[in-house]
Amino acid sequence: MGSYELKKAKNDQIYFVLKAANGEVILKSEMYTTKAAANNGIKSVQTNSPNAEQYELKEAANGQFHFNLKAKNHQVIGSSEMYKSKSGADNGIKSVQKNGPSDKIKDLTI
Repeated sequence: MGSYELKKAKNDQIYFVLKAANGEVILKSEMYTTKAAANNGIKSVQTNSPNAEQYELKEAANGQFHFNLKAKNHQVIGSSEMYKSKSGADNGIKSVQKNGPSDKIKDLTI
């Protein structure tokens, strides 16, 4: 099972990443102004990540693919890295579906 890492950006905003069991980052959140808001974002990923209909797969202008995980209110919770192929992005979605429900959270903001 994967894990979350809470991190602080250079501008003191908080974000999180979801890592697969192999340590690879598979989803990065938006920026939050408080740790509590970022923790709510993690809860939203835990809830929404298993549901295939919550993903939006997009093709970039350069032909690469990426996806967003959205909450029920259609707000983006997290985004993937760029993938060279649609099948790569599909595998990324499957990994987030598998690892998203994890309750392992490492707070690296301290």
